[in-house]
Amino acid sequence: MAHAIVHTEFGGPEVLHLAEIPNPAPGAGELAIRVEAAGVNPIDWKLRAGLRASAPLDGPRRVGSDGAGTVTAVGDGVDGFSVGDPVVFFNAAGAYATDLVVSADVVHPRPPGVSAAEGAALGIPVGTAYQAARSLDVRAGDTLLVHGGSGSVGQALIQYAVLWGATVIATTSDRRADRVRALGGIPVAYGDGLADRVRTAAPQGVTVAIDAVGTDEALATSIELVADRSRIATLVQGAKAASLGIRGFSGGSPRPLTAQQQSWRDDAIPVTLALLAAGRFSVELGPSLPLAEAAEAHRRVHAGVDGKVTLVP
Repeated sequence: MAHAIVHTEFGGPEVLHLAEIPNPAPGAGELAIRVEAAGVNPIDWKLRAGLRASAPLDGPRRVGSDGAGTVTAVGDGVDGFSVGDPVVFFNAAGAYATDLVVSADVVHPRPPGVSAAEGAALGIPVGTAYQAARSLDVRAGDTLLVHGGSGSVGQALIQYAVLWGATVIATTSDRRADRVRALGGIPVAYGDGLADRVRTAAPQGVTVAIDAVGTDEALATSIELVADRSRIATLVQGAKAASLGIRGFSGGSPRPLTAQQQSWRDDAIPVTLALLAAGRFSVELGPSLPLAEAAEAHRRVHAGVDGKVTLVP
């Protein structure tokens, strides 16, 4: 039998438990994957806690969407994959598992040199960052202000923008400033006086801003410094975006992503895998915990931890 993390009620981390599931077999257009690492994202604990809207629970619900592993079976009509191939998957249902079946459309080959943990760390963070940066047309000559530069989304934003020729100012704690600097960003401490510190770091002015933390300070500073509100976005406080005249991408936004924006989210995975393989992108890995300790993984992500938390079956 295979195993997966499930919950039958909304609540704290303790509602998560390990359950036996049937060994999955792929149907047409699907792949069966033996999971080697599953990424733990903030949206996972928000959904588990009932803080983000989801369908009513009508039985055990699986958790997680991002991961990496090895193909164990190939469904009819699937080309380009063979049993034994190392892969990365995203936007799956129930990634916290030993085995699962996913549509081949959300699976990408994992290049040599890219670990399972690195592959599992991509998914939501890089999809969110890449889509936001493309939607705001971040380009050479821009000065981008990233709120939350040391988080997984913030780190991806910094790296894409720097690769595209933009200057990046990123808010962070003093303790995490070196990480921001190593990625090519200019670290600025958040807190009182933030706007003045950003002006000092970017005397040329700020042309685009992305909020990856959701604080009132981040929103107010972005609006104060960026003249064109169509080039300000929040990834966390989407429900407030329209009232502020800025853009909200996911993060509770009532406005769904466009087809183009969703396409950019999907494109982020192969683009970033290629960058990782070429040594032009860096993933900061955090604690790796056994699958059965999913509750503890959620506690750590909720509390805040350096690097990407992964679960290992």
